[in-house]
This record gives sequence, structure tokens and C-alpha cells, in this order.
Amino acid sequence: MRSFADSPIQRDGRVLVLAHDHGLEHGPAAFESTRQRLDPEAVFEMATHDAVTAFAVGKGLAETYYPSYEDDVTLLAKLNGTSSLWMGEPDSSVSWSVDYAADLGADAVGFTVYPGANHEVEMTEEFREVQEAARDLDLPVGMWSYPRGQALKDHRAPEVIAYATRIGLELGADMAKVKHPGSREALAWACEAAGDMPVLLSGGSKVSDEAFLRTVEEAFEAGVSGLAVGRNIWQREEPEPFLDALEAVVFEGESADAVV
Repeated sequence: MRSFADSPIQRDGRVLVLAHDHGLEHGPAAFESTRQRLDPEAVFEMATHDAVTAFAVGKGLAETYYPSYEDDVTLLAKLNGTSSLWMGEPDSSVSWSVDYAADLGADAVGFTVYPGANHEVEMTEEFREVQEAARDLDLPVGMWSYPRGQALKDHRAPEVIAYATRIGLELGADMAKVKHPGSREALAWACEAAGDMPVLLSGGSKVSDEAFLRTVEEAFEAGVSGLAVGRNIWQREEPEPFLDALEAVVFEGESADAVV
């Protein structure tokens, strides 16, 4: 099995995933003020930025556009997802297989699990199939570990986020993407709970350049190995300068104050 340190989705042990599964997860309304981000060719061009170590997209975009960018973009195949029109208990339909993703040239796969939801058991079993198939093909597996469900009162509570990273470790993920638990100390606990498995911080909703860069800087100080960001890139009028700033903070060790 290829180690995380040898995988193409990292650079010097750190990861910056540019996520564009938002067309499915959030729909066109998420891009109302920046409609050019709905153009797949434009977002694939953005994924060629040096800061981006992996580009997370779904099946349709990968099929149609990735062949033109396979030399310049590291593909992370997001294997499942659900539209915001779905109003039931959190769940996520599987839209393509590991084998099909590999045939398209994927360098890694990603899979959402909602611990605590009514369908946790089924999602965990689906993840098992994905994880074992990916092992056979030497592909890293990222878990989007998002605790949800009617019985869960606070899905960002420190103990819940630490549990989310631990679940990724226990189920065999090569990295787990989680929400921010609200403090540097809580994030450090989540990283500790993950053992040696890398933890990626979810980018979340758009905030100011300064606020986001400081959050990223503090997250790496707390022990995360990477970042998976979408809306904080796509909803900016000028995303490329912001990617430049992220590259400086994540890979060059510059402080947020120095690049704001």
C-alpha cells in the first residue's frame, strides 16, 4: 500500500484539496454572485494552481473535463453525494465505483459518511467496499466524516469532532475531513484522536480573507495536515490571489498577517 507521504495528493506532507462537489451538494444558488464558477472549464483551470494538491469533483465533471487536464490536475474522485433538495435524514448516494474512478485516472477517492445518522450502518458498509477496493488499486481514501442526525444536538462539539476523526482512523481512511470544532484546543484533540492519520479541515462557508487565513494558520498549529476548501475560493471575485495567499500560509510557513 502506498503511504500518504508518497501519494500524489500531498506536497511536503501537507494537502490542499480544492473541492468542487458543490454543484451537487449546494446547487447553482451557491454561485449566484459568481456564476462563472459554474463553468467546469474555468474551475478545472483554477485547479491547475500550484497551491492545489488535489481537485475533488464528481463523476460527470471528471468524465467530461478531466481528460483535458490530466497532466496538470490531481484528481480526487468524490464517489458519493446528495443534493440540498433531499430533506430526509442525512444520507449520501454512491454515484460511481472505485474501479470506474481509477479507469478515469483518479489519484485518490473521497467518500462521505454521516456518523450518528439513521443510515450510518449502511454508509459504513459502503465505505468498507470503497476502502478495500481502493487498497487493491493503491489509491488513498479520504473520508468526509460529518456527524449528523436527529439525536445529535451539536455536530461541531469538540467531543463529536474528535469522534469523527477517530471513526476515520478506525474504519481505515487515509485522511479524514472534518468541520472546525470551534477552538484550536478542540481541533488539537481531534488530531490527537486520529493517531497518525492526517486530518483535513473543512473550509466551510465564506468568511473574510483575514479570518480564513488566520483559521488555517491556527489549524496547522493545532496539528492538521491539510485543508479542503470550496466556497471560500469559489465565492470570491478574485480567487487566484487568495490561492496565492493560501499557498504561502500552508506550504511556505508564512503567517496570515504577512499575506493579508
